Amino acid sequence: MSKIICKICSHYCTLKEGQIGFCGVNKNVDGKLVCLVYGYPNAIQIDPIEKKPLYNFLPHTNTFSIGTVGCNFRCPFCQNYTLSQTSNYQKKEYFEPEKIISLALYYKCKSISYTYNEPTIFYPYIKDIAKLAHKKGLKNIMVSNGFMSKEVTKEIPNYIDAVNLDIKCFNKEYYKKNLKGDLDIILENAANLKKSGLHLEITTLVIPDLNDSYEEIQNIAKFIKSNLGTDTPWHLSAFHPDYKMLSTPNTPVKSLKKAYKIAKEVGLDNVYLGNI
Repeated sequence: MSKIICKICSHYCTLKEGQIGFCGVNKNVDGKLVCLVYGYPNAIQIDPIEKKPLYNFLPHTNTFSIGTVGCNFRCPFCQNYTLSQTSNYQKKEYFEPEKIISLALYYKCKSISYTYNEPTIFYPYIKDIAKLAHKKGLKNIMVSNGFMSKEVTKEIPNYIDAVNLDIKCFNKEYYKKNLKGDLDIILENAANLKKSGLHLEITTLVIPDLNDSYEEIQNIAKFIKSNLGTDTPWHLSAFHPDYKMLSTPNTPVKSLKKAYKIAKEVGLDNVYLGNI
C-alpha cells in the first residue's frame, strides 16, 4: 500500500491508501492525492469586496465568492463552522472551473474570492479557476488562515492577486493546542506573500479575554509594522458568540477602539474596525 504526503498545507499529512487528511477533503486514491470537493462548492455568493474584508483592493466592486467544506484548523470560535467543520459536501451539481468563470462574468463581478472555509484545502480547484479567471480579466482572492504549505505559498503569487490573511492571536501555545496550527509558520507565510508583491491585508477577530490584551494587540501590530509594512491594512473585527464559544460575550466597541489606538500608536497607517 503506497503512502503519500499531502503538500497542500503545513500539516503535511502522511496518507495511506484510502486515507483522508486532517482537512477532511483530500484523499489518497491509488497513490494519488484527490481533492474530493473539486467542483463541488457548498457556498456560492456575490459579495461586496469589502466583506472579505478587503478595503484597499478593487474598492466598491462585487466579488464572486465560493467555498467548500472542510478546514485544516479547529477554531472553537469559527463563525463559518457549518462549512468548515464538516466533510459532507454537496454532490448534486458539479461546477467545473469554466462554469465559475461564466457565472462571475454574468453577474458582472470583478474578481473571484475563495473564502468561507479555508481555501488552501481546495487549492487544486482554485488553481484551475484562477488560470481561466486571469484570461478573462478577473482577479483572484484568497481569504485564508495562512497555514498553507511552503510549496503552495511559493505558487500562490502566480495565480492569486490579493490575500486576506488571519493572524488570530499572538500566542504560540493557543495556536498549537486550540487551533491546531503554528503561529511561526503563519507569520513566515504572511511575510513571504507580502514580499511576493501581491496585495495583502490582515484580519484579527478580537475576542474578549482571549487576544484583546494590550500586549497581544501591540505584538501583532509590531509584527505587521516590521515585517509587512505600515501600509498593510489591518482589520480588527468584533467577535460574536458562535460554535463552541457561546458563553463568550460580544466584543465591546470600546475594546476595538482600544485596539485601534494601540495599532495607531505602533505606527500602522490603515486600521479598520469591523462587525460593528
